[in-house]
Amino acid sequence: MIIKAQHHKIIYPFFQWLTLHKVSRNFGAVTISGKYDEKGLPVLLIANHVSWWDGFWVSYLNLKIFRRKYHFMMLEKQLKVFQVLNQTGGYSVSKGSRSVIESLNYTADLLKDPRNAILFFPQGKIQSMHTVSFRFEKGIGKLLEKVENKIQVFFIVNLIDYFSHVKPDLYIFFREYPSENHDPDFLQNEYNRFYSSCISEQQQKTDS
Repeated sequence: MIIKAQHHKIIYPFFQWLTLHKVSRNFGAVTISGKYDEKGLPVLLIANHVSWWDGFWVSYLNLKIFRRKYHFMMLEKQLKVFQVLNQTGGYSVSKGSRSVIESLNYTADLLKDPRNAILFFPQGKIQSMHTVSFRFEKGIGKLLEKVENKIQVFFIVNLIDYFSHVKPDLYIFFREYPSENHDPDFLQNEYNRFYSSCISEQQQKTDS
């Protein structure tokens, strides 16, 4: 049995406040780049997984742009250690076990509700921010095959730069993935293309 997400009436709002507080306190500036058209659909957020901060960054984006009930998948062993995250939308996956299918089915069920946003890391592990090409595991393709209703899928790229500041600036790029092609390799290539464009845009900021 997987650990399903909860949204405690006190802990979840506190977590939202904590997200805004921690991001504003630890980063010099936050720049969000992207276009969002509200369609009243569930939202699947596909992001690069580079640090402990990822969940806060995407939660920040959700609070500012998507304004959905936030959910995120975590390794079961980590969720059992940080149980409070279950009260803020975290639910479990146990890689290499049969319960992975249950986790994917649960995610697909969450994506039936237009009030929900789901954060998904298709690479399945934390990688360096200097990674230039991401390789997706099969889970993202299997998930999208299970989703029968309309959803909005967004690519997210989180980057930081210090420039001449003590605190880093945070740059959050997002773009809707409009295609119905759910082939993992195609999705991976499209994400990598978007990631490369974000790096190029970031380099232009450095050069200017």
